[in-house]
Amino acid sequence: MERPAWALSSPLMQEYYDTEWGLPVRDTRGVYERITLEGFQSGLSWATVLRKRPAFRAAFDGFDPDAVARYGDAEVERLLADAGIVRNRRKIEAAITNARATVALTERGEDLAELVWSFRPDDPTAGTDLTHSPESLACSKELKRRGFVFVGPVTMFALMQAIGILEHRL
Repeated sequence: MERPAWALSSPLMQEYYDTEWGLPVRDTRGVYERITLEGFQSGLSWATVLRKRPAFRAAFDGFDPDAVARYGDAEVERLLADAGIVRNRRKIEAAITNARATVALTERGEDLAELVWSFRPDDPTAGTDLTHSPESLACSKELKRRGFVFVGPVTMFALMQAIGILEHRL
């Protein structure tokens, strides 16, 4: 199997590429988890976040948006003290804000995964050698309009590739 250079950097990254990256994620919890992790990755290597993923899952109630949406100050302080995750207050608060925005979508009869997937381009391989696309920019704007944070166009581009919306070409 031909892999991009980043997927060859470690066994963990190769396993992620071979078994998960680019495969469709179409459930709300899965998309919320990926948005959260992409936000935490900002400014860091993906390998760092991937190594900490089990701790993130434990710390954030398995990325259950309903549970995370109920977090308050005590949970923020608990997360800031958790050495197993990335301890950045703004990113932790963004995860909570985004859980609340996800719950708000659900309460309006909408689905986060369907919303994000609605930005799939007609040609999912177009422009995938860039860091953003018109679709990732539009997705970012729409999520921000709906109360999400830490969802810039570059972050959404990475998300869209990771969950199979955009197809990567080697």
